[in-house]
Amino acid sequence: MEAAEAASNGESWNRGALGARLETVVLQVDPQSITSGSQSADAATANAAIDTCATILKTTALPVAFPTETVYGLGANALSENCVASIFRAKGRPSDNPLIVHVSSLDMARSLLPQQHPPPPRSVESTESSSSSPPLPQDPVPEIPAQYLPLLAKFWPGPLTILLPRGAQVPSTVTAGHPSVAVRMPGHPVALALIEKCGFPIAAPSANTSGRPSPTRASHVKDDLDGVVPYILDGGDCAGGVESTVLDGLSRPPVILRPGGVTLEMIRKFPGFEDVRVFKKDFSDDAMEQAPVTPGMKYRHYSPRMEVVLFERGDLNDDEEERRVVARMGAEAAAVLERHKRDRGPSEGEAVVGVLRTSCRHHVEIPSAALGAATRWRIVEHQLGNGEQTAAAVARGLFHGLRLLESKGVVVIFVEGTAEEHEGLAVMNRVRKAATRVVPL
Repeated sequence: MEAAEAASNGESWNRGALGARLETVVLQVDPQSITSGSQSADAATANAAIDTCATILKTTALPVAFPTETVYGLGANALSENCVASIFRAKGRPSDNPLIVHVSSLDMARSLLPQQHPPPPRSVESTESSSSSPPLPQDPVPEIPAQYLPLLAKFWPGPLTILLPRGAQVPSTVTAGHPSVAVRMPGHPVALALIEKCGFPIAAPSANTSGRPSPTRASHVKDDLDGVVPYILDGGDCAGGVESTVLDGLSRPPVILRPGGVTLEMIRKFPGFEDVRVFKKDFSDDAMEQAPVTPGMKYRHYSPRMEVVLFERGDLNDDEEERRVVARMGAEAAAVLERHKRDRGPSEGEAVVGVLRTSCRHHVEIPSAALGAATRWRIVEHQLGNGEQTAAAVARGLFHGLRLLESKGVVVIFVEGTAEEHEGLAVMNRVRKAATRVVPL
C-alpha cells in the first residue's frame, strides 16, 4: 500500500491492527538532514517519511517503528487506549509489562502529570453583570518534581527515563495500573521530529517481538515485525545499543530500576541521588518484580532462539583472567557439542558454537581429545566493540551481536561478560536477563 493510500484509508489500516497481515514499508531517513535544517533532497525525503508515519499515528490505531539513540521503538499515541493496545498486540507483549512514554518537550512531559480540576464555568449572565470583577484564578501548571530538574537539564534529550506521577489522561494500560508513568525525551532527531509532528506523546517499547533481543537496526525490526507494522523509519544504527536508564526519584532512597546509558556513576554526582540504589544489584523485591512499574524488570528479555550462557568476567585488561575464561569456554563448548552429537547423531550436519567476546587476545579452542573424530564443529567468535575495549562500545554491539550469531545457525551462544561498572552494568543486566545459565569467574 502506498503512503498516500495509507494516510487516506484509515479503515483498512485499522483492520490491519486487528490481525490482518500488512505490507511493511521501510522508509529511509537521514538524521543529519533533520538536524541541519537543510533544504536538500535528503531533508525532503526525511520530512515526507516522518509526515507519513505521523499521519498513520494520528489517524489509525496502528503503531510504527522509529529509531532512537538507544534502540528502535514501536510507537503509538500514548493517550489513546486503543492505540496503546495495538502495541501490545503487535509485540505479543504481556499486559502487565508497562510502557515508556516519549515526549519532545518539558511541557509535553508536564501534560502527563495529574491535572487539577478547572474552575466551574461562569454563566453569560454572571459574566455580563460582573465584568469589572477580578478574573477567577487559574490552576497552576503541574510541575515535574524538583529533584529531577538538574538531571533533566544534563541528560534530556537522552537515554534517561524518569518515573512521574500519572495523570488520569494517561491510560492505565500504559502503566499496567500503577500510579506512576515512565517518561523520557529521546535524543534522536528522527524520534523528536516524529513526536513533534504528531503533537502528542508516544508510548514506545522496543520494536521487536516480546522477549527477543532489542533491535538496533531497521533490519532487526523487519526480521521480527514484518507484516505486523505498516512502516519502519530507518535512521541507521542506534548509537547507544541498550535501552535507557530508568530512574525512580520519587522513592527514598532513589532507585535505578533498569541501568542504561546514563550510568550509576553519573547519577550519583547529583544532589539527592548520592545514595541511589540499583534494583537486582543492591537489593531485590519480589513484589516489585511481580508487579513491575517499568519495562525490563519481570520477564526474560533480550533472548535469541537458542541457549545463551554467560561467562562472568571482571577486568577486561587482565590477560590471565581472559585465559581462564577462554579455557572454560572451550570445555563448555566440548560438553555442548557432545550433547548435540548424542541427541542428534554425528551425521546431523555441522554444529556451530557462537561466542560474543568483550576482549579477544586469546581465542576459544576445543581440546581435540574432548571430541570424537566424527564430530563436525566450528566456533564463530564475534568481538563486541570492534576492538574498543570499553563498556560503551560493548553495549553498542550487544544486541546486534546476539542477532548476528543467531543468523549463523549456532546451537548455543557464549557471552563473555564485563565489569559491572559504567555502561557495563547495563550490559550485564541485559545478558543476565537473556542467559539460561551463568558460569561464574
